[in-house]
Amino acid sequence: MQKLLFNNLINRIWYSNHPAYILLIPFSLIYRLFIKVRKLLYQYGVFTINHVPVPVIIVGNFTVGGTGKTPFVIWLAEYLAEQGYKPGIIASGYGAKKLSTIQKVTSNSNPEYVGDESVLIARRTGLPVVVSPDRYKSARQLLEFTDCNMLICDDGLQHLALGRNLEIAMIDGDRKFGNNWLLPAGPLREPSNRASTVDLMISNNTGLINAHQMLIEYCELKSLTDESKSISVESFKYKQVHVISGIANPDRLHNYLVSKGVKIIPHIFPDHHSFISADLKFDDDFPIVMTEKDAVKCFKFSNDNMWYLPIQVAFDDVFYQHINTLIRDKINGQKIT
Repeated sequence: MQKLLFNNLINRIWYSNHPAYILLIPFSLIYRLFIKVRKLLYQYGVFTINHVPVPVIIVGNFTVGGTGKTPFVIWLAEYLAEQGYKPGIIASGYGAKKLSTIQKVTSNSNPEYVGDESVLIARRTGLPVVVSPDRYKSARQLLEFTDCNMLICDDGLQHLALGRNLEIAMIDGDRKFGNNWLLPAGPLREPSNRASTVDLMISNNTGLINAHQMLIEYCELKSLTDESKSISVESFKYKQVHVISGIANPDRLHNYLVSKGVKIIPHIFPDHHSFISADLKFDDDFPIVMTEKDAVKCFKFSNDNMWYLPIQVAFDDVFYQHINTLIRDKINGQKIT
C-alpha cells in the first residue's frame, strides 16, 4: 500500500504540474550532467560499445512507466518471424526479485525470477527470450545457444553498451513527456531532444506529431484455469466484476470495461506487483478480471472465476511502409546469418 501511495504521489508531481517538482530540480540537474558525461565516455571510446554479428533492434522509451513496449515487442517479433527472420528477444527482467545472471525464459518460467513481461513475451511469441542485467551478455547467450539471426532488445534505449542498428521509441500518447523534467523531478530518463535521434517513434493509443499511432485492441476474455475457454467482455455487461491491475496505467483497462457496460470494482496494485492468493480473495463470487501481464503471476492459484483480457496492437499502412523501409535500409545492409 505504501508503494502504491508513493507511486500516486510521484505521478501527480510528474503529470499534474504539482509544485513539489521544484524541490527535486537540483537532483534532476545532477542527473542531466551524469547522462551527458556518460554519453561522452561512450562517444570517445572510454566505455566500450559492444557489437554482435547480427542486427539489433532496440525498443525503449524516454520516460519511466508503461508506454506499450511489451505488446509492441510481441508484435515486432511475430512480424519479423513472418518475414522469414529468426528473432530472439533480450528482456530487461524488470520486477524480478533475484535477477543476477543470464536466464532463459519460457512460458512456464517463474515471473518472480525473470520478470512478468519477459514471461508474457515468451508465452505469446514462442521465440527465444533471455533476461540479464547485462544486455550484451544476453545477446551473446542467444547467439551461442539458438539460431537467431536478429535480436530485439526490450527496454534498451539507455543501455549504450550494446550496439544497435535500429532504435524505436515508445511514447504514452496521453501523458507524453509529463512536465518535461528529467528524473526525479519529472519522468524523463533522457532529455526530450533525444527523440530527434531515434529511427522510429510510436505513440500508444493517441496520435502525436512525428510518431506513428499504435492502437490497442482488446480480445475476448480467457479463463486462467483453461485458456482454451473464452468469452466476450459483453458477457459481463451490467454485472459487477473485480478488476485486478498491477500495471503502470490501469485507467485504459478500466475505461474500456466501463465502456462495455461492466460495473467494475477496481483493485489497483503497484506495477509489477507480486500477487499472492490473498490479493484475489473477496467476500463474494463476482468474476475477477485482470490483464495478461498480471495473469502470468496468478495462474498458480487461479480458479474458474478468474479471467484475463489479452490485447493485440494494430497499425495503419503508412507505418508498415515506414518500418519495412527501415528494415531494408538499416538491417538488410548487415549480414544476416
